[in-house]
Amino acid sequence: MSLHINKLWYGPRCGALGVYLCKLKLNKNDMKAHCKFLIDCNLAGRKYHDADMVWEYLRVGDKLRLEYEPNNGFDPNAVQVIYNYEGEDYLLGYLPRNNNETIAAFLQMGWNHIFDCRISKLNAAAHPEEQIHLTVRITRHSEQVSEKQQRSKSSITKR
Repeated sequence: MSLHINKLWYGPRCGALGVYLCKLKLNKNDMKAHCKFLIDCNLAGRKYHDADMVWEYLRVGDKLRLEYEPNNGFDPNAVQVIYNYEGEDYLLGYLPRNNNETIAAFLQMGWNHIFDCRISKLNAAAHPEEQIHLTVRITRHSEQVSEKQQRSKSSITKR
């Protein structure tokens, strides 16, 4: 799948951020897939936040939550990377600036559920900005999948 975003704009039609996905090329396998790769990146700002508090609990494959931070003074597209351990949220750091604009736009529009962010590599011996490596995928919304499955089952039973 290739995804090209030609422009992001603030417009009166949507009252907020509008995202034009101008060239979305999908093949049959893309339509059947549960998730698609979006980005791989190192966690930014790791040494300035809560990663040390939960380092011993972090594991490759752990799911992380992405949240847009609208009042960040350093980056207008700041996307927080949050780890939940035993019901407590810990800010591990941020998606790097060069990888956050598109994701921030979707988060601003309420599309939080489409992202699957996981730890893909941990290296305690590396420089702090390279210790936690992330993989972000776009996932198919579970309600959309179940609705499609229900329609498919009902069409089979009608035959």
